[in-house]
Amino acid sequence: MKLISILAATIILAAPSSRAASQSQDSVSREFDAYVAKAVRDWQAPGLSIAVVKDGKILFAKGYGVRELGKPEPFDTSTVSAIASTTKAMTAVAMGMLVDEGKVKWDDPVTKYLPSFQLYDPYSTREVTVRDLLTHRAGLGNADYLWAVADLPASEIVRKLRLVKPAYSIRASFVYQNTMYIAAGEVIAAASGMPWSKFVQTRIFEPLGMRNTYPLSSLVPPNANAAIPHFRYGRDTIVAITKDRSQAIGPAGDVWSSAADMSKWMIFLLDSAIVNGKRLVKPDTYAELFTPQVMVPPDEFYPTMALTKPHWTTYGLGWFQHDYQGRMLDFHTGSLNGFVAIIGLVPDQRFGVYILSNRDHVEIRHALMYKAIDTYLGNPSRDWSADLLRLYNARRAAADSSRAANERKRIKGTKPSLALSKYAGVYEDSLIGRIAIVERGGKLRIDAGPALKGNLEHWQYDRFRARYDDRWQGTDFITFTIGDGVASAIDIAGFTLKRVGGGDAASH
Repeated sequence: MKLISILAATIILAAPSSRAASQSQDSVSREFDAYVAKAVRDWQAPGLSIAVVKDGKILFAKGYGVRELGKPEPFDTSTVSAIASTTKAMTAVAMGMLVDEGKVKWDDPVTKYLPSFQLYDPYSTREVTVRDLLTHRAGLGNADYLWAVADLPASEIVRKLRLVKPAYSIRASFVYQNTMYIAAGEVIAAASGMPWSKFVQTRIFEPLGMRNTYPLSSLVPPNANAAIPHFRYGRDTIVAITKDRSQAIGPAGDVWSSAADMSKWMIFLLDSAIVNGKRLVKPDTYAELFTPQVMVPPDEFYPTMALTKPHWTTYGLGWFQHDYQGRMLDFHTGSLNGFVAIIGLVPDQRFGVYILSNRDHVEIRHALMYKAIDTYLGNPSRDWSADLLRLYNARRAAADSSRAANERKRIKGTKPSLALSKYAGVYEDSLIGRIAIVERGGKLRIDAGPALKGNLEHWQYDRFRARYDDRWQGTDFITFTIGDGVASAIDIAGFTLKRVGGGDAASH
């Protein structure tokens, strides 16, 4: 395979420097501990836990900060938190187990296992394979609104894929999204005869002794040592928020675990899928999990590449990949509202690092992953925390500047064309469902699903801005189309929804 030979040619194994070799393990870990503690403060992470493993042993494991701001309970290595999209590698391993059993083939069409599976394009429906589901190359753009907004069950999300217009030809590009991993979970259920959640619990978590790991967030006990999600507003205001409500994201990102349990997962992967002397995945299947499957374009990779400067960026089966300091790095982030995670593996050194934190998109995770690799593998020292803090602060400033520029373009002094009651109504689109606009107390409100309820403020003419009650959901602009004296349609986030029923049916 040409791609693999190109990658192999670029990987030159780096010899450990004398600096790391001359230091005792305890000294290295003390230095790393102090670095992590400072980074947690600098990035304003409420809590964080980290585990570092090598050669089948835990080199470092510690928690920092608290599970919830204003409360004393510590965020320790047993604290469970959302591992989010680092779940995807578990779904790929589960699929690999079914491949080993002859119940699934990587390149079988999805319709073999899900006969009703249908994409917008008939050709893609026939051609899309199990492998395509796991590699973000099936032609779909980001369709996360199907689970993040509408809160649909998995079967309904998969059914609605037939309405999603393709963003590119099948296998012609790469666009990261979650819905195809939800479909992969449905394939696992169909081929194994048990739900995805039960499969990963009985076939992965239990054999690995991951007793503090839950396949669905809804299964985390109410009194568990569990992290609370947080969000930052402005420069320094960090508040606790509510957990994601999705009921279907399981195979793409709903597992909850701890740093202690994820160290077991890393050791298992770095030992070629062997636990307690028993192989859970055959060697060829294990190798396939980490074989580059598709090139990842720069606009679909991480901003960190501005500093890591990789020669190539690829995606395996549930793994982003690039060259770092002469070695291949397999890694994946996880992000859900108020939570982040990252896993990084350097297979040829049997080295892994896992990080959990309870603040939305706090990119300390990337900084500590690269710092851990440098520290324990003897790479040249670099202050990744400081460098990435500057990078992400600059990106945040650019986003703030863009929003300010948009504000300046606002045409002031305009008024809505109609009385507010004429905008109220129910609007529908076959793909994203129904959105209700109601008049209440002389103001308009939007109800776009469990996660998106809020007030509409007039922007200009017949354009309004939605400010959601859950502030971390951000804002959306809504433009009303006027016809026959009432609003006949709305445009929101690139979708057009048409009015259902009478003029003011939703006002009260």
